[in-house]
Amino acid sequence: MLDIRGLRVAYGALPILHGIDLRVERGEIVAVIGGNGAGKSTLLRAISGLAPVVDGTIALNGRRIDGRRPETVAALGVAHVPQGRQVIPDLTVEDNLLLGAYRLRRSRDRVVTLMEREYARFPRLSERRRQLGGSLSGGEQQMLAIARGLVMAPDFIMMDEPSLGLAPQIVDEIMEAIRDLNQKEGLTVLLVEQAAAYALALAHRAYVFKNGEVFLSGPAAQLREDERVVRGYLGG
Repeated sequence: MLDIRGLRVAYGALPILHGIDLRVERGEIVAVIGGNGAGKSTLLRAISGLAPVVDGTIALNGRRIDGRRPETVAALGVAHVPQGRQVIPDLTVEDNLLLGAYRLRRSRDRVVTLMEREYARFPRLSERRRQLGGSLSGGEQQMLAIARGLVMAPDFIMMDEPSLGLAPQIVDEIMEAIRDLNQKEGLTVLLVEQAAAYALALAHRAYVFKNGEVFLSGPAAQLREDERVVRGYLGG
């Protein structure tokens, strides 16, 4: 579904990614783990058209999208749940969701159906649909950020650090929701996550980034047993 080859990204004279090769098959959860500054978030931003690609290719379903504008990438069915949630604090939960559904705005009935589906998935959002986004707890804002991505009816969703700053119980809820999206709805997921234990338990395959390069890759179950991953990322 996603095929990245030789991807190089730089901000001016500052190189961030150095020739990344990465693929995501339809129906997979693929995790990207690594330390701060490894280039994980930049990868997602490059796919979304938010970071400058210097070299290499990004193809979605065989169609090149590198260098495309973010709205064009979104229109192709790619949702990006950004790091730090980035909900619109002065809009209600419902209006945040309506923004997510903007590309489907001509199909009002479908938008309503999709929003109700997300309220059923995250009942706390339904209870708070008239509250301002900025008044929600961190966990509720993360649920809103994910729901906002899902109401655009994506074929492929990218999530950037969904566990960041959340209590363990809420992280469990978020991770279970991601698992259900993949297993029950068949959604393809690219998950960037510093909490490596969660990511490797959830994913089919994974990539370990280090200093803007792929350090290791393979089946997630195999990487969980790799001494280098255990020592460097699993606290063992």
